[in-house]
Amino acid sequence: MIRIEQPYDEATGRPIPRRTPTSAPYFEAAREGRLSLQKCPRDGFFFYPRAACPECLGDDWSWADVSGHGTVYSYTVERMGLDPAQRSQLPLVVAIVELDEGPRMTSNIVGCPPEEVSVGQAVQVAFEDLGGETLIHFEPADSEPT
Repeated sequence: MIRIEQPYDEATGRPIPRRTPTSAPYFEAAREGRLSLQKCPRDGFFFYPRAACPECLGDDWSWADVSGHGTVYSYTVERMGLDPAQRSQLPLVVAIVELDEGPRMTSNIVGCPPEEVSVGQAVQVAFEDLGGETLIHFEPADSEPT
């Protein structure tokens, strides 16, 4: 069995996403305060970063910035915290956000109590610096951008 070590933020103990050659432009854009996704010339935007378009399997996609606006498609509230590193974040709202440009992203909803999150709620991108990587979250669209 191959064991791959997950990097963790030294201050919080939270896991840091692992960059790959394919995902590096996504994380670089986030570090600059932009949400950038892959875009196929035939099928449009797609997410998560991967080597080929999930519709046509084409590899002639490019990176393009999106608005960072969308709506909550679905969500759940994590209250137990099975991962000790995540317990300081509880309760944690994990959502599927449908971007205005079409693709859906799994992310956290921040900046409001879990009781205020609802399906169909307008949200906007928010950025969190964590141990040298910048994480993408979403917050209610009526709040000041972070």
